[in-house]
Amino acid sequence: MPRPYSEKFMMELGNTDSNALGVQLAKLCVEANLPAKYVAVALETSRMTVHSWFRGHEIRKSKHKLITVFMDLVKQDMRQGRLPAKSHIDAKDYIQDMIGVEI
Repeated sequence: MPRPYSEKFMMELGNTDSNALGVQLAKLCVEANLPAKYVAVALETSRMTVHSWFRGHEIRKSKHKLITVFMDLVKQDMRQGRLPAKSHIDAKDYIQDMIGVEI
């Protein structure tokens, strides 16, 4: 079962005004209530890599398009009321529906 984002992480993220793609991704995932574990599956990488991106570490250029498309879909679903996920099960189901693979 994925862990919720820690209070410490949320506070650090709230104090960050970085324009880094990974920080933007982090803020969106927190707002959408999507755990890093499921985001990693959708972005075809590891949970640890996602957490690294969330903290502003460099993202390979080859991943930028995938992340941007993912973020656009999440934003669209937030506008339509499908997100934020109400539970971890809802978040998992959302990602499974998005990528078409059971996780």
